[in-house]
Amino acid sequence: MKSVKIIGTGSYAPERILTNREIEERGLSNDAWIVKNVGIRERHIAAKDQATSDLAVAAGIRAIKDAGLSNKDIDLIIVATGTPDRPCPSTACIVQKKLGAFQAAAFDISAVCAGFIYGFSVAASLIISGNYEKILVIGADTFSRITDWESRDCVYFGDGAGAVVLSSCEVGKGLLGCFLAADGRGYDDFTVKAGGSEEPASIETIKNHKHYFSMNGKAVFNSATKVIPMGIRKVLADTGLEVRDIDWLIPHQPNINILKFCAQELGIPFEKVMVNLDRYGNTVGGTIPLLLDETVKSGKIKPGDIVVLAGVGAGWTWGAAIIKWV
Repeated sequence: MKSVKIIGTGSYAPERILTNREIEERGLSNDAWIVKNVGIRERHIAAKDQATSDLAVAAGIRAIKDAGLSNKDIDLIIVATGTPDRPCPSTACIVQKKLGAFQAAAFDISAVCAGFIYGFSVAASLIISGNYEKILVIGADTFSRITDWESRDCVYFGDGAGAVVLSSCEVGKGLLGCFLAADGRGYDDFTVKAGGSEEPASIETIKNHKHYFSMNGKAVFNSATKVIPMGIRKVLADTGLEVRDIDWLIPHQPNINILKFCAQELGIPFEKVMVNLDRYGNTVGGTIPLLLDETVKSGKIKPGDIVVLAGVGAGWTWGAAIIKWV
């Protein structure tokens, strides 16, 4: 029997920074409201010549280097994204080509903000099964490309990517437990309505802004504040741990009030909840690995620490993982 550990982390955000003040100048919202109700001060925006794969590659290269490996050591590439470069092929295949990692299998996962947790869980299972040894899991999104910049909802998202390299370790260290769940009844509460087989692209879908994301803000809040604590309690119960055992919570970054509510609901001191929402916004699939990389590089996480990853995404999809840091 064996477990799985993270042996390298990396992240990347585009150079262009869009501040609340710039959004305020467009008459869409104001800085004070955004900071109070969302917790964002600025977000990074991909350049015109940057696709999701470019952000993913930059984060992946840094994670591979941090692991002390080369691109040719990677057996499998998983990319979690809601904004793929193209409907097909997978963004992971494009990342593989750009990395020159042609020995690696590659596929995408679509679970939006929960995508990294899904990808992490799948990768862990494949390593434990003995089929793969070194897996690169990347969360990357360019939501600026599907944002209606004439809508007030434009304040929420930014572009970015994070990555981890996974390898095996002895049982009792590394990944202690993982939980995934979904409820498809919420499929219409956060969605991009056109561009798929249900409603192919047309002049009408473009005119009606159906290629931009749309969301029911109340439903997002209600879902997130319910299922994030639920997912964390589930993995705690599965591993015999308690809330007080958590050293660091690395959640996806939907909204500062959601994060505070979840911490209060669980009884976790907010200083244990890592946040970079103010500087990046919600980078969707990139949020958890980007925040994890920053937390690791800051020196906060020490060997033996109990680290919890958690997130909820469109679908609804959600999940959590508990790691004993090695």
